[in-house]
Amino acid sequence: MRTTRTHQEESLESTAIAVQEEKHPNFIESNTQAITLEELTNNNIIPTFGDNSLTISHQGFIGAVTEAAGQVFGEMTPVECRVSHSIIGRVPSAQHKKINELRDDEKTIFYQRMAFCAHVKNLTKTINGQSVHLCIGGVRAYNEDKLYSRQSTMKFKIFVGWQVRVCSNLMLTCDGNSGTIECMTVADVLQKSSELFNGFSPHKEDTLQILENLQSTQISEELFCKIIGRMRLYQFLPLSEQKKLPSLIIGDQAVNAMVKNYVSNPNFGKKDGEEITAWNLMQLSNEAVKQSYIDKWLDRNQNCTDFAIGIQKAIEGNDTEGYSWFLN
Repeated sequence: MRTTRTHQEESLESTAIAVQEEKHPNFIESNTQAITLEELTNNNIIPTFGDNSLTISHQGFIGAVTEAAGQVFGEMTPVECRVSHSIIGRVPSAQHKKINELRDDEKTIFYQRMAFCAHVKNLTKTINGQSVHLCIGGVRAYNEDKLYSRQSTMKFKIFVGWQVRVCSNLMLTCDGNSGTIECMTVADVLQKSSELFNGFSPHKEDTLQILENLQSTQISEELFCKIIGRMRLYQFLPLSEQKKLPSLIIGDQAVNAMVKNYVSNPNFGKKDGEEITAWNLMQLSNEAVKQSYIDKWLDRNQNCTDFAIGIQKAIEGNDTEGYSWFLN
C-alpha cells in the first residue's frame, strides 16, 4: 500500500538533513572558510598576468577536474570548497571612499588559495567498520604562479583517494596524488586529471585493501609513545641524518594534535581495554594535518598514509625503508 508523506514529515526530514550538513566535518580546516561554487563564479575576480593574460580561474579548474572524474568514475556529488588568503580590492571609482562607505558592488575579492573535493556517488565502501567514499579534488595556490610576469604555466595539484565519512579524513596514497602539475589551459588540466584518474582506477580496490589491512596491526600505548617521541626527535635531527630516514613532513604542532586525539578522539582514539592499530595511527595523523595551510595539506596528508603503512611494515618485520627507527 502506498502512503503519502505529510508536510510535517517532509519538514522534519529537511530539518534533519540541514542539521547533518551543518555538523559535517570539513576535509581541511586551518584558516580556511567555506565558499560555494556559485560565489566563486559570480563574486570573485579572476587575476591576470603582468601582460593582462587571464589565469585559469578557480571555477575553471574545478570544472575540468570534476568533468574528468565523471568520465572515469561516474556521477559526482556537488563540490565542497574551502578558501583562504583573501585578496581584497575596490573598483577605481571607489578609490577615495572610506572603508565603511564602500558598497558591495564597489568591492573586489579573490582568494589566493583554494581546495575542493567531491565524492563519486556510487563508490561507497565499508572499511574497518567505517563508511568511506572515493573522493576526488584539487588544490590551487596563486602564490605559486608568477603573476607579475608574462603569461606562463600555472601550478595545480589533483588527488583521488578514499575518504572516511565520519570525519572527512582523506587517505591519500602516492598513486592518487598528482604532485604539482603545470598547465597553460583548462584543456591541459582536463588531460592531466584524466591521466591520474585512469591510472588510479584499476588499482582502487588494491589501495582499499592496503588501507583495510592496517587494522590488523596493533600498537600498544608504550609503542605509540615511542613513535611519538621519535617523531618529535626527527624534527631536530641534522639534515644529513634526516636524509637517511623516511621522509616525515608532519610538523610538531600536528604531532601534539595526534597525542591529544589519542586521548580524546571518539572515533580513533584509545578506548578502555583496547589497543589502537596502524589504522587508528593513520587517522590520528590525518586528522592532525587538516590544520595545515591549503598549499601544504595534500603532501602532508599523503605523508600520513605512507607513514602508517611504513610503521605497519616495521612492526611486522618487513621494513626495507628505515621506518624501524621510529620504533626504537
